[in-house]
Amino acid sequence: MKFIKYLPVFIAGFWFSWQTDGLAMEKTVGLDAGFYAGTGWQAHYKIAKFAQGFPAAIRFGIGRSAMDPGHAGAARKIFINNATNGVPEEKGSMWHFRLDVILPVIVKSALYSRLFVGPRYAKFKGNFKFVGGNEDFDVVSSHWGIGVGLQTSYRITRKLSMRISTGLDYFKGAKLEGHDTSYSPDGTIVNQREDYNYDDANEAINQPNFELRLMAGLQYRL
Repeated sequence: MKFIKYLPVFIAGFWFSWQTDGLAMEKTVGLDAGFYAGTGWQAHYKIAKFAQGFPAAIRFGIGRSAMDPGHAGAARKIFINNATNGVPEEKGSMWHFRLDVILPVIVKSALYSRLFVGPRYAKFKGNFKFVGGNEDFDVVSSHWGIGVGLQTSYRITRKLSMRISTGLDYFKGAKLEGHDTSYSPDGTIVNQREDYNYDDANEAINQPNFELRLMAGLQYRL
């Protein structure tokens, strides 16, 4: 699968965990589900107490969300042609990768609250199909971003706890590619259709931008 090539950063995290195994380090794995650009999930691996007196923890995460890809008719005109035949069907998805630095904060009535912040990376794909119109194409983009959020944990057992998190991520606009056409934020256009530009493509395609995160799940201390 395409996302596999982005796994080195997560492998590096496990390597770091192994190298510091002699310390009294805390390791946690977890799985969340909820809303993030659409219905989605996220798996994560956290390491804490890896340096004496250092209050922060580090978390690596990978997930996937199903999302609205944008306007099928406009996408067809901007990336393919002006045909109007066929019944449109559309679906979108986003693989997302994150690295968080987690710090304790004091929140009234929430004992185990944490602030998290860090870089983000997303791979977006919108598929547009016109049944009976002989058109089936993808529009893709790749984005770097940054995010911040707040999480609270509630202990269930000594090692198992429930986690609720909310946050906001921002992704910078990126080149949109579909069929043999692309539009870039810097104005570069390949195989332009009509007189469309990046602003038109960006309006038609629901690529990641400001993304709200509302998720809940379980985490287990190894």
